[in-house]
Amino acid sequence: MLTRTSRLLAMSEDSSKPVCWSVQSPVVCLLCLVIMKAHLMTWLEPMTLNGPGVRLELLDQRHHDDLVEATRDGALWKLWYTSVPGPDGVAAEIQRRLDLFEQQQMLPFAIIAESSNKAVGMTTFMNVDAANRRVEIGSTWLRKSVQRTGLNTQCKLLLLTHAFEVLDCIAVELRTHFFNRQSRAGIERLGAKLDGILRNHQISPNGTLRDTCVYSIIAGEWPTVKAHLTFQATRPS
Repeated sequence: MLTRTSRLLAMSEDSSKPVCWSVQSPVVCLLCLVIMKAHLMTWLEPMTLNGPGVRLELLDQRHHDDLVEATRDGALWKLWYTSVPGPDGVAAEIQRRLDLFEQQQMLPFAIIAESSNKAVGMTTFMNVDAANRRVEIGSTWLRKSVQRTGLNTQCKLLLLTHAFEVLDCIAVELRTHFFNRQSRAGIERLGAKLDGILRNHQISPNGTLRDTCVYSIIAGEWPTVKAHLTFQATRPS
């Protein structure tokens, strides 16, 4: 017969999350929350992901100067439908992401181009739902000179591989502004499918109302998407 503790620690077959087995004790419920928090922490554990020509490492203020240079490449912050910081806002944006990391709400990466060993952009795991094994890859931007070079494909291949093959995700989301046609096309080239559009989803800093396009790749699609991305990432230019 299972003890109260072993029943608490039992994992449900369909979601890999601790279940309380209807035990109402406040101590047991607190223990359950501790276990769930520990489960979440494994999803947000700092790591470095390495691939051909690119490295994703935990974002840090030491990346500041590289990222200031990156945001000036193409004056990315002037694109009204993006959230790329201007040169004067890079330090604050790095700190904002690090604060969310400390609050266990985000795992922020600096995107490092191996050719220069410089940070050329940012990306994250965010909106983590460990209980339902879902995560979003988002808040991504790259300096203009490395856009459409295959570097973003390598980044997404690294992140998606980790999400599906290490975290055992059942779905990975990607979101973008309705008017960000370049981003939407890039997400669709990955093999993600449009789930829907959130109308008046957010109020942008300039006061306009953002419609957010929500895309996803689900676990059953991953083998085909992986084969497609691997081909795209390795074929001759």
